[in-house]
Order: sequence, then C-alpha cells, then structure tokens
Amino acid sequence: MKKFVFMVAGVIIIGFIIMTISFYKSQRLLSPPFDQTIDEQNGDGAPLKPKQTTPLQPHYMDEKNGYALTNNQLKITFDKGGHWVTVPVKKDQLFKGEYNGNEQELIENSYVLTAKRAAFLYSDGSEDKETLLIYTLDQGKTWQRAVVEKDFPGIRIRKVAFLNDRFGYVILTGYRTMSQEGSNAYLTYDGGKTWHITGFTGDSRLLSDGGFIDESTGFMSYGTIDPEEPDFHVTQDGGKSWKRAEINIPAKYHKIFVTAEIPKKEGDHLVLLVNQGPNGDYKGGKVKGKFISKDNGLTWEFSTEVGE
Repeated sequence: MKKFVFMVAGVIIIGFIIMTISFYKSQRLLSPPFDQTIDEQNGDGAPLKPKQTTPLQPHYMDEKNGYALTNNQLKITFDKGGHWVTVPVKKDQLFKGEYNGNEQELIENSYVLTAKRAAFLYSDGSEDKETLLIYTLDQGKTWQRAVVEKDFPGIRIRKVAFLNDRFGYVILTGYRTMSQEGSNAYLTYDGGKTWHITGFTGDSRLLSDGGFIDESTGFMSYGTIDPEEPDFHVTQDGGKSWKRAEINIPAKYHKIFVTAEIPKKEGDHLVLLVNQGPNGDYKGGKVKGKFISKDNGLTWEFSTEVGE
C-alpha cells in the first residue's frame, strides 16, 4: 500500500514540475525582449511598425540627372537614382515669396542641374528678403553659398542660368504692387561666387521674362497684363545701360503678337519669337511671330509665323 501511495505522489510531483516549466515558457514568449523599451511598443504592447517614408518621385533633366522633393528635403541624383544627395537647404526656402504653385516640383528656371553643376536659388534672412544661390561643382561632395541680393522681398520671378563655367545670370522680380514691380538682373563672372547687379531698365511693369545670350547682350521683356505691343529692352554692354528695342510688327499683326520672348543666336543673326500673351486667340493662340535682328537685338524685322 505504501508503495502505491509513493508512486501516485511521484506522478503528481512530476506533473506539477512539467506544468510549471510550461507556464514559464509561455510567459517568456508573451513578454517583450529585455532590450525592447516601452517606446518601441504600441499601447497594447506590440512592437511598432517601421515608419513609412515617402517614396521618391524623381524629375529628370536628362538620362541621368534629376531631383526629388520628399520629406521636406531636396535630393538630387547624377546616375538616374542609383545614389541620392541631399541638398543642404530647407524645402520651404525654395518657394518663398509670391509663389502659389505646385511645391512637388521646383520652380521652373530657378535651378541648374547638370553633371558639372547643380545650383538652386532660395530665400533666407529677415522676412526672407535675402536671395542666395547654393551650388556644387563636384556632384554634392562640397557645397558653396553665394549672396545674390541682400534685400529683395516678395520674389515673383526667380531665374538662374550659366552660359559657361564662369558666366551666369540671375533674374529677380519683387516688391509687387498691383501691376508694378521691381526687376533686376545680376551677373557673375567667376562661376557664381560673386554677383553684381546691372543697371535699371527704367521699366516698372510686370516682367514676362529676362536673360542673357552672351556676356554682353541681355534682354528684359515686360507686360503680362493685357499687353498691346512688346515692351522689350536690350543691353549690349553687360547691363551697364539698357534701351528699348524696336520691333517692327506688320499692321496685320498689331495687338496680336504682343509679348517678346528671349532671343537665340542662329548663325550671324538673332531670332526672336513674339507670342500672343495670356489672352491671344489668333489661330487659337497657337502661333507666334518670328523676327530677325542683324544688329544684335536693337531692331527686329518680321520673318514668318511659327507654331508653338
């Protein structure tokens, strides 16, 4: 009898030990790891899922060079997305001033992005009055900043371009009040390190476009609100002086071709396209007038109509 009692007691003890071991194993599986802090868990004790990052939506300038605006950063690539470099500037600084457009794309003409140079205009300083250019010449390994203008609030047009390794220009407009604004052209002759303001054209209408075609010759085109004829200014001395160009528009195109674009060089002459402005309806507003200059932009003669 005693032998039977001892056997039953042994079975009970062994069963209790097995149950105890099983209980502690289950508790260990349910408990978080010792090195996982409470901050790494949700309220119910479950581990947090990895934070989702916004996928890049690249905009490519050519086969390899492009940019993406994501997570409040500007990133650029020189190998079609193989590697990305973060530009050391805040995203909102790229859109300051009088701009209400899409902030998922950089403002047209406000940057340069090639294999040899990446450059971006942005605003900084008190009330964002300061306009600077941040640029790299080694694909983002190092960056430089240059002040273009120290006091120019409410930027509307911002445009930068380089014609070669040394010479470039910036066009800025601001101080807008109704149909008037200030407009300036700035030039660099040292690759963007320093910038010099050019002379005043004498025109305070809203600027349509501006630019230089070489180190001496530049143009500023005015009139964006119901223009009736081109208001086009030219410099042939690097912006020291400006004068209004003479565009001889045939009578049949009077009040049709009203806004001059920036000319281009073709052989031994310059070619200018004059569009119909924002409200043109001649042939559906789809054609422009082509004009030719043989005196480097001072006078222009009509050539033909061209499609957009």
